[in-house]
Amino acid sequence: MKVNGKTVLLTGGSAGIGREIARQLKAKGASVILTGRDPSRLDTMRAEGFEAIAADLSNAAGVDALVAALGDRPIDILINNAGLGVPHDVRSEMPDPDAADGCLYANLSAPVRLISALLPRLRARPEAAIINVTSGLAIAPNTASSVYCASKAGLRSFTMALRAQLAGEPIHVIEALPPLVDTQMTAGRGKNKMPPEECARQIIAALENGHDEANVGMVKVLRAVYSLSPALARKIMRRL
Repeated sequence: MKVNGKTVLLTGGSAGIGREIARQLKAKGASVILTGRDPSRLDTMRAEGFEAIAADLSNAAGVDALVAALGDRPIDILINNAGLGVPHDVRSEMPDPDAADGCLYANLSAPVRLISALLPRLRARPEAAIINVTSGLAIAPNTASSVYCASKAGLRSFTMALRAQLAGEPIHVIEALPPLVDTQMTAGRGKNKMPPEECARQIIAALENGHDEANVGMVKVLRAVYSLSPALARKIMRRL
């Protein structure tokens, strides 16, 4: 798909991977509408020439408000990038169930609800695309982020089913699986993180080249290990 001239709705576009996706798509000639929760970051993106909509996607009301704010404008590409991370490890302390609910909604329910709301206008375009950003942890979970891993695994499963449902229609369904990327969410975690600029570049390349998956960076290695031995892949990831 050529992104020049396309209208993109990008959730979670004011920081991290999303911010770099927005910048790179704009540089290629796309019109990007982005969402975020932090007012100062949204203002920064507006100063760069983006339309930015404040949206809390951790609940149904927030998703519905975003759809209402879009009005009836056409959308060519929907990128479900917004996500929440939450610690959930019963070995250290009892987790916060409300925080877990918010994580599950933002990472899984919100993309499903947003796709359902916007599918008619995507179907109305000559060609369209949906990109769901999951994670390498959707393939094999680590130990400390059990709820986050579950939400991304759920979105991975939904994405594969949606792709099959839309087979034959001019809507390309893509799953993007980043590795550990240097963002605010991963601050203080791990080493050798991928720069968000490179992660964004590989996701956009998958869109432009018609790939069903963007296995970014070390996720390519994880996919290869998993194809040979799922048990080994899970063992490796549990150590992280």
